Amino acid sequence: MALEKTLLDILVCPICKGNLTYQQDSHELICFVDKLAFPIEDDIPIMIPELARKLEIEK
Repeated sequence: MALEKTLLDILVCPICKGNLTYQQDSHELICFVDKLAFPIEDDIPIMIPELARKLEIEK
């Protein structure tokens, strides 16, 4: 089940307050600024920075 658009519209990164991108295939919310992927468990975004996966984004 996908997250509701209204929820996605109001969620921001807890660190930089920037926009998040929903990755449906990995079921994560991505912050490209901080290079973090926040997991979604049972349709609940886990917005705790310590639990986020660090991304390795190539430039």
